[in-house]
Amino acid sequence: MKRYLVTGAAGFIGMQVSQALLARGDAVVGIDNINDYYDPQLKLDRLTQISQGPQAAAFRFEKIDIADGAALNNLFARERFDGVVHLAAQAGVRYSLTHPHAYAQSNLVGFVNMLEACRHQQVPHLVYASSSSVYGGNVKMPFAETDAVDHPVSLYAATKKSNELMAHTYSHLFGLPTTGLRFFTVYGPWGRPDMAPFLFTKAILAGEPIKVFNHGQMMRDFTYIDDIVAGVIGTLDRPATPDEQFDREHPSAAGSWAPYKVFNIGNSEPVKLMDFIGTLEKALGKEAIKDMQPMAPGDVVATYADTSALEAWTGVSPSTSLTEGIERFVRWYRAYYKV
Repeated sequence: MKRYLVTGAAGFIGMQVSQALLARGDAVVGIDNINDYYDPQLKLDRLTQISQGPQAAAFRFEKIDIADGAALNNLFARERFDGVVHLAAQAGVRYSLTHPHAYAQSNLVGFVNMLEACRHQQVPHLVYASSSSVYGGNVKMPFAETDAVDHPVSLYAATKKSNELMAHTYSHLFGLPTTGLRFFTVYGPWGRPDMAPFLFTKAILAGEPIKVFNHGQMMRDFTYIDDIVAGVIGTLDRPATPDEQFDREHPSAAGSWAPYKVFNIGNSEPVKLMDFIGTLEKALGKEAIKDMQPMAPGDVVATYADTSALEAWTGVSPSTSLTEGIERFVRWYRAYYKV
């Protein structure tokens, strides 16, 4: 039995990665600070789901803030992990416009604390959450790991790009294998209340208008949670290794001489925002009241993932259709909120 640390275990992705690891017979230590960025009760209910599962005895939760270096070091001093899945972070593009220090504490200070803990305990592999937001002002589609990501358009994106840079430094200096995962618009049961599928569903069922930014002229590579989990575990099981073909005279943004990898995890099928709304309306059996809005600061017009590198490395190829994923999400939402 292998033993893994999952940070952000009370989060959307963290919960389901923890469940998947437990289901295959691994032990999981989960940590989270249960902050109030969104309803903490949803986070507590996710933890309940983990702790009531058939492999619950192999799961232990501790309330720890990754920005608390002493608490994190104490945990690592008591445990020996076969790998770390680091998902804890301050999420959200728009929130970073008004709460920048939350991102500095969690995504920068917290990330350094995690790197240091992994380094000193010689953790065999650190898998961490990056984001499609790092592509910022890029317009070439689909987004590929070989593309430069030097023009972020939100502080959130800048912190995620910083995570990739810091991870590479530790991979180079200390030989710590690190793999960054650029998630593309994750949705599904137990999802985040600040994301469009959740916000739109709540408003439509309540007969309230939904805010449609950029007058609907947006595209997103919506990725179902099960595909994300498969990608996380697929990369966790194959630690990053140095690229023996790396050319320092013509360096690729996707590779390194160090044990460092970065992968996109997306559905590789961008959906027009208005088509997404239509799919949601059909699943709910109710039409949305649409409040057309201009482009929001920090947003990007389109996201589209090239996942060929992920498939080549892990064999994982996200494929859940939007219709199927939205129907599953709506069923969960109606059951959870008794709507």
